Amino acid sequence: MTDPQPAAAPGQDATPAPDPEFGPALIEEATKKSGLVWVRGETPGAPERALWHVWHEGAAHVVGDGPVEQPLPGLVAGGAADITVRSKDKGGRLLSWRASVTELVPRSEAWESAVAELRAKRLNATDTEGLPEQWAADCRVLRLEPVSVAAALPDGSLAVPPAVSPATTRRPIPAALPRLLFRRRDRS
Repeated sequence: MTDPQPAAAPGQDATPAPDPEFGPALIEEATKKSGLVWVRGETPGAPERALWHVWHEGAAHVVGDGPVEQPLPGLVAGGAADITVRSKDKGGRLLSWRASVTELVPRSEAWESAVAELRAKRLNATDTEGLPEQWAADCRVLRLEPVSVAAALPDGSLAVPPAVSPATTRRPIPAALPRLLFRRRDRS
């Protein structure tokens, strides 16, 4: 019989720290399976953003900052970023890791290799054949290479209030609407 885990002190997370020996494999497996990762750059005030990515050659790769691609605020070449990986099936936070950020030079061998993978996984693109040219001209392709695994997940939810927007919430439907719709069906 094993000894029970000691209880966490108040205000501390009870999640055990990941084993450093399995850190790289854990990062790769969790990140590969997640369609989105939450990324926060090191620029002060940079928001944490959900970004689609592709795991390729030991790092997550993202494309963005173009006219029709995802924004990459706070991600600076030569800087660092904090990555949070969510569960694909439940959406809960699985793992957090620190990454070094490298901007790939357009048309370099590393860029071509990453773009081939990104293009294959890009959803809702109207012209997949022209994506490499568009990305070379208008976007940045970043390599987020793991540096370390976070010791433990934080206690709180880390939820951020929604951004201020002119969009409004839909109002309740008028009480008479169901009756009006029902009458129209009876007439046909």
